[in-house]
Amino acid sequence: MKTIIILGAGGFIGSHLVSALRKKNHFIIGADIKKPLYKNSEADMFLVGDLIDKNFVLDVFKQSTTTKVDEVYQLAADMGGAQYIFSGLNDADVMSNSAKINLNTVEACLNYRPNRIFFSSSACVYPEHNQLDPNNPNCEESSAYPANPDSEYGWEKIFSERLYLNYKRNHNLNVKIARFHNIFGPCGTWKGGKEKAPAAICRKVAEAKNGGEIEVWGDGSQTRSFLYIDECLKAVLEFTRQDHFTGPVNIGSEEKVSINELAQRVIKISGKNIKIKNLE
Repeated sequence: MKTIIILGAGGFIGSHLVSALRKKNHFIIGADIKKPLYKNSEADMFLVGDLIDKNFVLDVFKQSTTTKVDEVYQLAADMGGAQYIFSGLNDADVMSNSAKINLNTVEACLNYRPNRIFFSSSACVYPEHNQLDPNNPNCEESSAYPANPDSEYGWEKIFSERLYLNYKRNHNLNVKIARFHNIFGPCGTWKGGKEKAPAAICRKVAEAKNGGEIEVWGDGSQTRSFLYIDECLKAVLEFTRQDHFTGPVNIGSEEKVSINELAQRVIKISGKNIKIKNLE
């Protein structure tokens, strides 16, 4: 049995990671500003608090005083879907809150020296111009520099990647960094502005009347890769527990799907006759 800390355990990926690790009979300490909204947490211990508070982060690590922390998974961030990230209204919070969480995490790890530390970065670190050609997106790790992310969320992720890499180099922390690409699945946020494209499209189609229409932001030709949560978790655990590569590495699908194609697939499943209205 391993003692594992999961920061962001109340979020979509974090709550599923808790469940996956509990099935392997590990002792899980979860922490987040809230518990999961759509399922009960399976963590052995769940602490509710704000991870931008350094003392709260230290309290989370103190729960493992009887044994060494084997693994830490840092999934917490101030983030959301396109409406939250690209409107510009939340940029200060997105950058400062997430940066504080990661600064607090590396300092706590420096004190408690866990065996392995996983940091979840994002495909949003890649330069904006890499995403302009939907038929030729470039997501090689080497293309992240010179940096020019398409959002402040991406800039913070770039900063935090370098933060963890420097703590690895200067303080010998065993860090693993992965960039997530549009992870989806059950029990995720589906309304309120923080939902991702698959959930947002499904909600719009579910709410639309037969013969009506749904709005899709952009011309619909922009492509993304979408990865199911179970595949994501398998990659996270295998990557974190290997000793040959620090990262960053992409965790995503190689299948390109345009946003209009995503909407058309959901409409077909619904059995409704719904038109797509693309908005600039």
